Formats: sequence, C-alpha cells, structure tokens
Amino acid sequence: MRLPPDTVLLVVDMQAAIDDPRWGELNNPGAEANVAALLAGWRGHGLPVVHIRHDSPEPRSPYRAETPGHVFKPCAAPAPGEAVVGKEATSAFADGRLDAALTKLGVTALVLCGVLTQNSVEATARAAGDLGYRVFVVADACRASAKTDAAGRRWSAAEVHALSLANLAGEYARIVEADTAVMAARLAAAIRDRRAAKAGRAGA
Repeated sequence: MRLPPDTVLLVVDMQAAIDDPRWGELNNPGAEANVAALLAGWRGHGLPVVHIRHDSPEPRSPYRAETPGHVFKPCAAPAPGEAVVGKEATSAFADGRLDAALTKLGVTALVLCGVLTQNSVEATARAAGDLGYRVFVVADACRASAKTDAAGRRWSAAEVHALSLANLAGEYARIVEADTAVMAARLAAAIRDRRAAKAGRAGA
C-alpha cells in the first residue's frame, strides 16, 4: 500500500453518541484503539487530519448539537489546528464544502475510519470514490451496528460490517487494516521529506 504525501486521514462521526444504547450491538470493540493509532501515525508524521462531526437536525438524535452525544470521543478528539467539518447528512460530501476544501489543498487520497460502517463511512467512501479520490477504508478502525431486514432476519453487526465493506471494495475503495495504513503513512512522510530535501539542495 502506497499513499501520496497529501493523503488525509478522515475520521468520521467519532462522537460520544455512538455509545448510546439505542444502536444495540456493535462490532470491532478494538476500533477506538485503532482510530487512536491512526491519529498518532498521521500526527507523528505531520500528515493532514480532518474530523467529520455529525450535527444531526433530528430532535431525538444522540448526535444532535448541544447534547452530550455531540462531543468527540477522547480517543478521536481533534488536536489544535486540525480541521473539523460538520455535516447534517449521512455523507460528509453532501453539501460540497468538504470536497471544496480538499480540492483547494490538492488532496488526492483519503483514508477513512469511524462510524457507522454501513451509514456515514460507506456513504462518504462512495461519494469520495465518485468524486475521483483514491479511497482507503480501514476495516478494523470502523464499527457497524446490527440490523433487522424487511423479512425479519437479524443481521449481526459483524455481518453488516462485512457486507458494507464488500459493497465498497474495488469499485469505491480499497479495504485495509490499521497497521498497514500506519506503515503507509510512514512511507508517505519519508517520500515527502526526501522530496523536500532534494528541492532544498537544488535551490542552494
């Protein structure tokens, strides 16, 4: 896995609302630790991070602004200077502001993590793929919830997670693991630093 030095880590909806019991069963109990590892990797190598915050307009949503669930979880709290982009729709690209900001920065690749896999993560990854970004979804840094279909069958959170990633794989995104993404970030930073050193020598 190789990433360009402009690759943004996009952390989706990592807010306290995900702990609300109405979501029911969630998979990937280690996802928060993997999100924290991704953030440490990106920050440690000076790569860009963008946090997506869900600002639900629904009165009873745990993600509604000015409620306890609206705040970021400690494992994914933005560091000073990191961009925070609010959204009211499922996809972070719905209103065009995120795409405009990324385009202005010259970003070509995104690494996604967060919640829920079958909701905001999948919707954002699909939109990013359609817009021409190279998209990587970190499977073990995302969580899904269990769902019941129209026929009454209960699909476990692990099954929903796997099917959502299968929908994305190939056509919209490459599915990767956190340790692979962190290693790729280290390589991307090394390439950036070599280019900068070469440019500095050329201008001396």
